[in-house]
Amino acid sequence: MNVIRSASTIVLLASVIPLIRSDHWTFRVFEYPRLQKLFLNAVLMALMLTVYFPHTVFDTVLLSALAVNLVYLGYLVLPFTVLAKKQLVSSTRPADDNNIKVLIANVYQDNRRSNAYQQLIDQCTPDVILMVETDTWWEQQMATIETNYPHQIKMPLNNTYGMLLYSRLELADGSVNFLVEDDIPSIEVNVKLRSGQLVKLYCLHPKPPVPQENPRSTERDKEILMVAEKAKRSDLPVMVMGDLNDVAWSYTTELFCKISGLLDPRRGRGFFNSFNAKYFFLRFPLDHIFCSTDFSLTSIRRMPHCGSDHFPMCVNLRYTPAAVNRNEELEVTAEDQELAREKINADTDTE
Repeated sequence: MNVIRSASTIVLLASVIPLIRSDHWTFRVFEYPRLQKLFLNAVLMALMLTVYFPHTVFDTVLLSALAVNLVYLGYLVLPFTVLAKKQLVSSTRPADDNNIKVLIANVYQDNRRSNAYQQLIDQCTPDVILMVETDTWWEQQMATIETNYPHQIKMPLNNTYGMLLYSRLELADGSVNFLVEDDIPSIEVNVKLRSGQLVKLYCLHPKPPVPQENPRSTERDKEILMVAEKAKRSDLPVMVMGDLNDVAWSYTTELFCKISGLLDPRRGRGFFNSFNAKYFFLRFPLDHIFCSTDFSLTSIRRMPHCGSDHFPMCVNLRYTPAAVNRNEELEVTAEDQELAREKINADTDTE
């Protein structure tokens, strides 16, 4: 019974700790395993009720806390299940010149299965490809696709934060930006759909809050929210995509959506956990695409594993101005705006 008590206490603490709005990784890392906490919570409750029904006041309180936590975690998970309302409506028309299909792939820099990604590109036939964790070796290997993807923005780096962007569609006003850290690039570019409509595209891959990368989430949160403000100010339809090293349900991602007004096509459809491809029980949705309300969703798929620790994601969106009235409109409060401004102005030099 002591094992059950200890495990129950740990699960409860893991659910409470993310409520503390500290940027240190020891707090932020507990945001990731929401599904895992829900599963363990349910198992521990079942064990307490069947193996050792509570006989003490402490056990009764512990069981009650687990019951409350189960409801709480279920409430948090619900938006990413098919039981919830879709935040982004489905397209009711076949794909046409207003569609844009994108492939997002964190290739894992030391992975050498470039041929698997070339085959995946042939299978998915995306209009735009974003590959991250790409160094000069990956740039050389992917040269074979450049005939079909003549428009490119490339920033290969050997620090696991290189980016390669390939497009069949015309690109305009593209730039590689270092918004927060000198060695962490992002891409901003206008993509011209076949219909002639321009779409503003932002590509991100900030550092995660883990000890071997960065002990704080300050820089990651700052970059994400800076792009949120850029997206909000854009006169064009907007897409933001990449490996954000943050889960879809974190308070930072939710704040990003509120500030930017962008929608998550996973809500109401599923988790589409893209990391970790190698460990079934440790999977989270880290690879994202968000879009403005003037899009609808044609398809979203998690693609086969290609040797990386991330699954690629293939998403097909349709520019649909009429969808504005059918998509969810996110509400942002003065408190949200103040918190975003505080994070954007945070001192990233503080240890």
